[in-house]
Amino acid sequence: MPTTEQLLRAPKVLLHDHLDGGLRPTTVIELAAESGYRGLPTTDPEELGRWFASDTPRRDLVRYLEGFAHTVGVMQSKDALARVAMECVTDLAADGVVYAEVRFAPELHTEGGLELDAVVEAVLSGFESGAAAAAAAGRPIVIRALLTAMRTAARSREIAELAVAHRDSGVCGFDVAGAEAGYPPTRHLDAFQLIQRENFHATLHAGEAFGLPSIWEALQWCNAERLGHGVRIVDDIEVAPDGSVRLGRLASYVRDRRVPLEMCPTSNVHTGAARSLAEHPIELLRRLRFRVTLNTDNRLMSGVSMTSEMQGLCDTFGWGFSDLEWLTLNAMKSAFYPFDERLAMINSVIKPRYAELSAEALRTSVQS
Repeated sequence: MPTTEQLLRAPKVLLHDHLDGGLRPTTVIELAAESGYRGLPTTDPEELGRWFASDTPRRDLVRYLEGFAHTVGVMQSKDALARVAMECVTDLAADGVVYAEVRFAPELHTEGGLELDAVVEAVLSGFESGAAAAAAAGRPIVIRALLTAMRTAARSREIAELAVAHRDSGVCGFDVAGAEAGYPPTRHLDAFQLIQRENFHATLHAGEAFGLPSIWEALQWCNAERLGHGVRIVDDIEVAPDGSVRLGRLASYVRDRRVPLEMCPTSNVHTGAARSLAEHPIELLRRLRFRVTLNTDNRLMSGVSMTSEMQGLCDTFGWGFSDLEWLTLNAMKSAFYPFDERLAMINSVIKPRYAELSAEALRTSVQS
């Protein structure tokens, strides 16, 4: 069984992480003081961290999203956005992440008067500073941005155009997020068609709080390349008492086409998409060889890191380095990153480091 220290050293690829869901509690407090934001439930860093990362599963996506009012509330200036972005990168690098796509919704950060382009430029500037700091600390990381449109709003085409405009500056794709029920992906069809015409990339939150119809529309109408969460694909999988498995047509399509699933186990428990980590379908989907990837979703709101997510799965399902390497390779293969660079990351970083960790774990087990 991998140790926590070994898991920290394991190279990680993160495809689903929200910028406004990963702030440091101290940063939230300091930015609130600087901006005059007075809505925080407490200004004690430890208490605030506990408030955001409640141990009690919220069981409801809408309630889970309540904390974002505070993080978004303090991210309304260029300096605040750049700081949060820089700290995000350095935190991920310290957690062993070597490649990350971090998403944010530019439309949520204009309350202080910023234009959409200025929001994106501030975040990308912070990413660049963070990557430089991480490299100087001996923890190189590739960081890219996904621009998210809110499915409850009507600005998705505008955000899609914004993503395309910044594609050569660090934006790698487009996403739609927010409450699923009552807001089907097809409401944003023109945005996804624009992304397709521009030969750009799109992922889409689907199959988290709503079921198979959301996944079907994301794939067959919006041509999403990846599914954000996609946990409800399990609704189209039947496991018989004898252990045999039958896949429905949608589940078969997702597996056959190698559609990446951006799975976020702890977050799914907190939002009610899964009743517990032990009952999360990630183990079943791994055994069935769906293209499963492991992600954090919201590090602050769920109190997680990539290392802690790996630890939880190892403890719960008995996973080892071979399983974690498989997940990591799935993610790197599915990244919105040029093919040559993906291949280089796989062959020069991910596989060699996992080989070293596996050999180390073997030596440790033999000696014990």
